[in-house]
Amino acid sequence: MSSSSSSSSSTSSSPVWLLSYIKLHFFSRIRRFLKSKAARKRCAESKSGINQLLEEQVMEKQTETAEDDSVVVLQKSVKRLHFGSWEEKEMATMEIQRLAKEDVKIKKLMAELGVIQMLVSMVATEVVGRRRTAVKALIELANGTYTNKALMVEAGILSKLPKNVETVDESTRHEFAELLLSLSLLANTVQFPVSSSEILPFLVGILESGSSTVETKELCIGTLYSLSAVLDNAGPLVSNGLVQTLLKLSSMKEHSEKSLATLGNLVVTLMGKKAMEDSPLVPGSLIEILTWEDNPKCQELSAYILMILAHQSSAQREKMAKSGIVHVILEVALLGSPLAQKRALKLLQWFKDERQVRMGPHSGPQTGRIAMGSPVNPREAQEGKKMMKSLVKQSLHKNMEMITRRANASDDSSKLKAFVISTSSKSLPY
Repeated sequence: MSSSSSSSSSTSSSPVWLLSYIKLHFFSRIRRFLKSKAARKRCAESKSGINQLLEEQVMEKQTETAEDDSVVVLQKSVKRLHFGSWEEKEMATMEIQRLAKEDVKIKKLMAELGVIQMLVSMVATEVVGRRRTAVKALIELANGTYTNKALMVEAGILSKLPKNVETVDESTRHEFAELLLSLSLLANTVQFPVSSSEILPFLVGILESGSSTVETKELCIGTLYSLSAVLDNAGPLVSNGLVQTLLKLSSMKEHSEKSLATLGNLVVTLMGKKAMEDSPLVPGSLIEILTWEDNPKCQELSAYILMILAHQSSAQREKMAKSGIVHVILEVALLGSPLAQKRALKLLQWFKDERQVRMGPHSGPQTGRIAMGSPVNPREAQEGKKMMKSLVKQSLHKNMEMITRRANASDDSSKLKAFVISTSSKSLPY
């Protein structure tokens, strides 16, 4: 009985033991597999780390070799530039341009080796190809380095500019203009003698030349903008006739924005403002620019210049009024950009005050031309007010018809018409 029971118990327990053994064996194999995988991964990482280190060393070696090659090429080029024939100088200049474009460190080293002085002297040559090659190399050397720019100016590059732009081909003009734009960043330093150089006649010659491209003129206007940012340069700029030139260019949409920005720098000076007041193009050309609905930036700049000219000058406000500025700035005040609207409203306020000065007690901008306490006939004043209201209403109707035609929005136009019909001149937002 007992033997049979033990036999049965052992028989019943054997499957449990076998199952446990199988599970243990399975997990052991999984553990060994995972360990072997991790080991292989670490080995692979170790190999990749070594490979990466070797690759970095190879790259560093290649970089050092390339730098050594560049130094060797630079040494040969500098030697040829100083002591070679004209053909060798030209080839060396081309190599210097290439090296300066590729390596900033080499670019700085060139200045210490006297390269800039030699290139500036080559600019004065009469051979067009050599001169252009030298200018191209100087452009690369000036790029991003203040020191190189200053060295070029000290070496007399500004005195090497062509005396007559008509004798220079367009490509050479463009390259000179590009170099001058880069050098003009020195305008606020003593190294850039604007008044004693040939730079301004050269720039005026290009801007007034009919054969210069739009791109070349844009470079020249950019240079003038940099120069005009320094108030001390206003005298030379104005005396060289640049105000008149810029006013003409401002009427051309491809040149308008930069030209107006430059005029905006000049108008805040006494000489610049006087030159604009005396110009026959003012205020007509500036008022015309205010109508450029597709160019809000030019509208803003034109309005700014007109504000400066009109401020505390009844003579200028009278010229503007005769040129029809009121209905134009009314349109800008309604449909212009936020900044243009703000400036137009300020101008409208001055013209409104000007009308009040003529009709009654003195108010608005102080001109000093109306005697204080002068007698005013009440009946004449009342009739003048009625006539002015009638004229203003008629002008507003005419202006709003023009505005609504341009707005291309029937709903908005009907609202604007209703607004004008129901609004008197006293309640307008200016």
